[in-house]
Amino acid sequence: MTEQFADRHIGPDPGDERRMLETVGYSSIDELMDAAIPEVIRWHGTLDLPAAASEREAIAELRALAARNTVAVSMIGLGYHGTHTPAVIRRNVLESPAWYTAYTPYQPEISQGRLEALLNFQTMVTDLTGLATANASMLDEGTAAAEAMTLARRASRSKSPVYVVDADTLPQTIAVIAGRAEPLGIDVRVLDVERDELPGEFFGLHLQYPGASGAVRDHTGLVAAAHQVGALVCVAADLLALTLLRPPGEIGADIAAGTTQRFGVPMGFGGPHAGYLAVRAGLERMLPGRLVGVSKDVDGNPAYRLALQTREQHIRREKATSNICTAQVLLAVMAGMYAVYHGPDGLRAIARRTHEMAARLAAGLRAGGVQVADVAFFDTVTATVPGRAAEVVAAAARRNVNLRLVDADRVGIACDETTTPAHLAAVWAAFGVPAFGGAGGAALPRGLARTSDFLTHPVFRSHHSETAMLRYLRRLSDFDYALDRGMIPLGSCTMKLNATTEMEAVTWPEFAHLHPFAPAEQTAGYRELIGQLEDWLAEVTGYDAVSVQPNAGSQGELAGLLAIRAYHRQRGQGHRDVCLIPSSAHGTNAASAVMAGMRVVVVACDVDGNVDLVDLDAKIDKHRDVLAAIMVTYPSTHGVYETGIGQLCAKVHDAGGQVYVDGANLNALVGFAKPGRFGADVSHLNLHKTFCIPHGGGGPGVGPVAVRAHLAPFLPGDPAGVAQEGRPAISAARYGSAGILPIPWAYLRMMGAEGLARATGVAVLAANYVAARLRNHFPVLYAGNKGLVAHECILDLRPLTKATGVSVDDVAKRLIDYGFHAPTMSFPVAGTLMVEPTESEDLAELDRFCDAMIAIRAEIDKVASGEWPAGDNPLGNAPHTAAMVSADEWPHPYPRSVGAYPAGVDRAGKYWPPVRRIDGAYGDRNLVCSCPSPEAFES
Repeated sequence: MTEQFADRHIGPDPGDERRMLETVGYSSIDELMDAAIPEVIRWHGTLDLPAAASEREAIAELRALAARNTVAVSMIGLGYHGTHTPAVIRRNVLESPAWYTAYTPYQPEISQGRLEALLNFQTMVTDLTGLATANASMLDEGTAAAEAMTLARRASRSKSPVYVVDADTLPQTIAVIAGRAEPLGIDVRVLDVERDELPGEFFGLHLQYPGASGAVRDHTGLVAAAHQVGALVCVAADLLALTLLRPPGEIGADIAAGTTQRFGVPMGFGGPHAGYLAVRAGLERMLPGRLVGVSKDVDGNPAYRLALQTREQHIRREKATSNICTAQVLLAVMAGMYAVYHGPDGLRAIARRTHEMAARLAAGLRAGGVQVADVAFFDTVTATVPGRAAEVVAAAARRNVNLRLVDADRVGIACDETTTPAHLAAVWAAFGVPAFGGAGGAALPRGLARTSDFLTHPVFRSHHSETAMLRYLRRLSDFDYALDRGMIPLGSCTMKLNATTEMEAVTWPEFAHLHPFAPAEQTAGYRELIGQLEDWLAEVTGYDAVSVQPNAGSQGELAGLLAIRAYHRQRGQGHRDVCLIPSSAHGTNAASAVMAGMRVVVVACDVDGNVDLVDLDAKIDKHRDVLAAIMVTYPSTHGVYETGIGQLCAKVHDAGGQVYVDGANLNALVGFAKPGRFGADVSHLNLHKTFCIPHGGGGPGVGPVAVRAHLAPFLPGDPAGVAQEGRPAISAARYGSAGILPIPWAYLRMMGAEGLARATGVAVLAANYVAARLRNHFPVLYAGNKGLVAHECILDLRPLTKATGVSVDDVAKRLIDYGFHAPTMSFPVAGTLMVEPTESEDLAELDRFCDAMIAIRAEIDKVASGEWPAGDNPLGNAPHTAAMVSADEWPHPYPRSVGAYPAGVDRAGKYWPPVRRIDGAYGDRNLVCSCPSPEAFES
């Protein structure tokens, strides 16, 4: 009998399922699902997917797909470069579940390892760019540059709508900037800033350093000219080049943006990679995305946390200036560790060797009579061969080297840390010139040489042996709590198993080492995999077409809304710009609508947490002529299958609007309902939730957009192709974060139709089991048909808080002592916990969580009775560190053992948080976002 992968993925076995069903009061999962899901949307078919493959069969199929890709030597450049991932980082970060299964560090006390790694990343970026503050990563260089543009618009004193972009900017970056600018009313002017006159007024200037052509130019005069008219300047800079070149901050740049891909992160056919964004002093509180800062715990010890956390853009909803919600944490950790491992001297050596290779390449071409652009360069050479460029590129391809075809007369050649003398010889041969035996000499301008030091903090000078690096990575991962330790029951986030077999292909060279602009004939396997994945996702959701380009859920939302906007405009109804959003929606919904140039109108929810259809009618009537769309999450953000979803869709369609169903909760629908069939026009899907791409500590993610046929012409366009009206580029690569798409492919391939439906059923069963066990201890706030929840339930702590003063924060921190990551706090309702157990957790772990919550309720009762003082009890003092409970003095009214080892905790396997509760307000008032000195940690 062939072993079924679904039995490995799904935690409860048949016996566990029977016991859970008895507790919930149903005889089968099908009976439970029939009761929970409204019949109006219930789908009773079988998904048209290939029969489930075993793990071995799936790996064999992936091997066959990988074999259809050609791993050529990539000398295309354009922001994507070959790099050597140090094996110690590949094995102990990228391939380690201690790093890739962790969640966003919203519980900082159990995220200190990741937060330190991200602080290293921020310090690396600020040091290399010469600017004051960097955030904890962006999605890629294109989206980072687009965020820099909107930041400049907010901060500039100029009222002009014009944003100037240097024509020597990476073409995919120009495409993303243009796509992001249009709905916001920003006028992007692409100019040759070396020759063209700047406009009289503009609010921002984007420069590439070095340029896409490879040219290294002194931008000091341009920066000064921009500042004279009140404009801000963003420099998109190559961090490796900045080890040798004067940094943007030293020429007065306000913002720097770019990618850290060449710091040990494989090209991955376009991603995922950690983009970066850094700003001068005074702009740090305008930074979008996440910012790691230094604060202190209640004992005064330094501790890390997400700084300015409540100002995250998506929390500001319709007032947001960005919809960024996730980052690229796992990739930022890799890039930061690359800098830690090599240190400043190692990075300089890599940069010098890269430059020397390019200089020698240019010298050999010139010696053979080829015209090379007479400009300073770092790693990229542009050669002119009139009418022969395509011939040269083809000749290089025959030698397994990919070059860039600039136009009919010019070829671009980029060197990187993987370039060898043999590669140079192949290039010379492709140009028809003899091999060159001499040296190239330096081609960097003396006036732009870097003189300032960087990476001076001891962390970048202490871990250069593999032993030291290995122990540093282990130390940091030990500080953290991830799925490899235990359950992370976060509502709305679906922290399910990320199976090892799903992850296996990610680091194969055939998937990891392909340039996104490689010739099509070299990427047949990748494109077949992507095509299959898109087809399977369309089948699962009931839509007609899918694009995997959006590299985060927020970007998928934006892509879907822009498709709706383009559809209305094509039909002569461009005036439709109102987007209805329920008050319970995730904040990215409103933020994305703003980014898409829409006006947000909030629709109320009723006492049961459902969209208030009476208020919906009123809002539709008021905005009927200008209604563009409604965005609704299904099941609802309250964890309920709303019965009125069919009516909602019909009402919006009757008024001429489109229906956007947020796919965040698709884990409760797969195999039982299809949004594309029950009235939705478009959804984004969170592949890092339902389809098993790991969260990676807060990224990477993939947010494909799925649409019905009438919206398919408006799916994201190719950022490296010809611009198409109504098809803006959402990310810098055509297939977004293609490097991690083998993960959901493997999940779908191994689960099959039956396994996917069973996973959904068990996820809903698990949530109802938790609700049934905890309902008498903590009220379950919302329920749907027959008192059932969907895949998550909301526990209402507000009455207990009012009676005892014990807050939702206290319960969350006390759960750490019990060995758990807390559920989602205060979303979508303040003072509550939203629990999503997923299908991956077995009954023993579900019971361990329920037992912990019941024990915590008993502790709350002791506070209520006065047995423990309101100001000094295990909840208020949580989490308890080993240092705290082993101190000589113990002034608290409860035993040390109660603080250290709550009921049911395995003493031998106890997880100890490295710090006590962190003072968030202190960190916001005293903003420190780079590595503190070692003296700060002396007791």
